[in-house]
Amino acid sequence: MRNSAQSTAQEAVTPQTSADMRGAPRFALMLRSAKLIAEGTEYLCIIRDVSETGLKLRLFHAAPNAQVMMIETGSGQRFPMQKVWEANGEAGFRFLQPVDVDAFVKEAGPYPKRPLRLRVHHPATVRMANQSYDATILDISRQGARISITHKLAIGQKFWLEATELPLFEATVCWRRAPEYGVVFGQLMGLEELAQRAERMDRPEAKAE
Repeated sequence: MRNSAQSTAQEAVTPQTSADMRGAPRFALMLRSAKLIAEGTEYLCIIRDVSETGLKLRLFHAAPNAQVMMIETGSGQRFPMQKVWEANGEAGFRFLQPVDVDAFVKEAGPYPKRPLRLRVHHPATVRMANQSYDATILDISRQGARISITHKLAIGQKFWLEATELPLFEATVCWRRAPEYGVVFGQLMGLEELAQRAERMDRPEAKAE
């Protein structure tokens, strides 16, 4: 939610940020989740504050070493940027082009806001009754995942989803476009848990497109 008071305290970060990022007003964005995208890999992060010229992120891992990265909001909009500094689990970034702060905060865009999903390419096993089937997790969120499996599943069908980097989840099919299926988990993952588990999973850029 947008804070009406400008967060001047947020600007006192490190000396190397002040020359390029201090001039514009900043707005606190508490617990606003987003995706940091670098060289095709997606990472979960939290936007702490933003101005026309840059933003500060809370990270759950070291920032990628990429010259240009993207921040993707819940509406699916992407903004190119470069890292300026990193310290104590946070990092400051400079936008390559100034942004409309009000639209950024409201996550205004052509697509409806939805839970953030991270692209992965992680082997999994679907278990039901006495049968088990190989599957691949293609993306994952706190609430569910998109999987690929050759065995046909029905909408509403329940099963156990097992993977190296996940706890054993009970899952329910919520949509299908065989061989891909959307599933919802029986329990919710925390943001940090999702970020750390997804980072340890196989990434799609390592696979043939």
